[in-house]
Amino acid sequence: MARPEPVYDLTLLLDADAPSERRAEILREVESFVERGGAIESKHDWGVRQLAYEIDHRKEAEYHLLQITGPAELIERLRTMLRITDGVLRHRVIKVLPGTPPPPAMRAERPAAAAPEAAEAPPAEAPPAEAPPAEEAPAEAPPAA
Repeated sequence: MARPEPVYDLTLLLDADAPSERRAEILREVESFVERGGAIESKHDWGVRQLAYEIDHRKEAEYHLLQITGPAELIERLRTMLRITDGVLRHRVIKVLPGTPPPPAMRAERPAAAAPEAAEAPPAEAPPAEAPPAEEAPAEAPPAA
């Protein structure tokens, strides 16, 4: 009995500063490349998100998750293609283990106006802490000999 082809998670971080036509073109190229040798199981567009750290002096990227199936040769060719494609800041391909839960829906990012309000909130008043009892010094010092 032939084993089914494994499912891979392909995470793409596209340059948010690139024109939307270019980002759409990159996605079409990736999808057509995968469909020539494999299949796309699901697509998740997570939108433009702030990066945890700058990549090539960029603070935001457009996130996409594609769950794909295909032979190992397809995955290697896809990695090579993504490495040289302008507009792809980062990519990651991970083999999904059987029993792995489906990807979560990405939560909406907080509006920028809500962030300063949280920062301006005064800190909660803490009751003054009682000082720990100081160790008692010896009442009399021993006479010097």
